[in-house]
Amino acid sequence: MDAGVDVFIDEEPRDWLRPKAAVGAEPVGTVVPAARAKAPEVPADVLPDQLGLFQQWLADHDKLPYASPSAPRVCPSGDPSSGLMVFTDMPSHEDCASGTLLSGEAGRLFDRMMAAIGRDRASLYLAAASCFQTPGGQLSGPPAKQCSDIARHHIGLAAPRAVLVFGDAASKVLLGLPVTRARGRWHEIDTHAGPVRATATFHPAHLLKRPADKAHAWADLQMVMQGMNA
Repeated sequence: MDAGVDVFIDEEPRDWLRPKAAVGAEPVGTVVPAARAKAPEVPADVLPDQLGLFQQWLADHDKLPYASPSAPRVCPSGDPSSGLMVFTDMPSHEDCASGTLLSGEAGRLFDRMMAAIGRDRASLYLAAASCFQTPGGQLSGPPAKQCSDIARHHIGLAAPRAVLVFGDAASKVLLGLPVTRARGRWHEIDTHAGPVRATATFHPAHLLKRPADKAHAWADLQMVMQGMNA
């Protein structure tokens, strides 16, 4: 392709990773609830109810999950009014060094993926479930649940038309499913402002290790592009 994203196109890609539909199951493409969370367990009076104030809270609050005085904090970037919100799980080592989510080689692949659907970092809103890199690189236990509540509040304030979730850890936190089960269909994320459509795809770091999955990622991106244009 002219945009240099031909790595995402294969001849008649077959989605081997999509689970087979069971008898009576919802057809692929049906919007399904994403782990139907109840009201956030983080106290409502702790979470600012305006996006600008919430962004400042993420940047300053010392009681965020995994926060410590010496831990690098990587905050959201991009345009919250773009209609497309992109979530990853947490900053990588490179992200912590650069202060930018999805940097380095994975970030360059991410940029090409977004260019394939006519987007760039200025025309999407990029955030992480945790502003901090967690001990051992895992999101689990009560802190992960708190991250999920905070992320849902964030999504409600940004009110995007769609959320694209990158990677297994972020998919489990936001959609309650591993990426192999979440991708290829739309879900609904419950927020205080109402449900928001979301889907998941493979993290760019995964695609660098497993290039064969790029065809599946391209199919996911096409679905997002079609959904945004619908």
